Amino acid sequence: MLDYHDREWGVPLHDDRTLFEFLVLEGAQAGLSWDTILKKRENYRRAFDEFDPARIARYGEGDVQRLLADPGIVRNRLKVQAAIVNAQKLLEVQEEFGSFESYVWQFVGGKVIRNAFRSLSEIPAKTPESDAMSKEMRRRGFKFVGSTICYAFMQAVGLVNDHTVDCFRYHEV
Repeated sequence: MLDYHDREWGVPLHDDRTLFEFLVLEGAQAGLSWDTILKKRENYRRAFDEFDPARIARYGEGDVQRLLADPGIVRNRLKVQAAIVNAQKLLEVQEEFGSFESYVWQFVGGKVIRNAFRSLSEIPAKTPESDAMSKEMRRRGFKFVGSTICYAFMQAVGLVNDHTVDCFRYHEV
């Protein structure tokens, strides 16, 4: 967790495949700890073809069964199916917006929201921006994209900087 915090969390991402990876992982995390998901991250990369949305979008029932039998990932049918649906929806978004990056960054006006929280207790579970992202993504058919999941996604991929002001990463990202 410390390494993830010190190297990745909150760093602005602009690569569609990595953004998709975090969308899948944040959805898989629902109801679980982030530590659990981080420990399974490499297994997810292997099981989900390195998060190639074009390949995942073509997964069929055989792939769902393969994934549900894989002890290296969270074996929840709804979460597995959500990853497939979300890959399909991401491809539609890429077609319309040119990239998934353009789509997700629109929710913060193309710029990182730099909060100035002094303690972890001040950090919200969701915001108006995550509410808007969630509503729009659900409208498009994305799954496991409630506002809290969207906000965790926004934090992870650097759309918002929620490092506390006394954290060394606050000024770095």
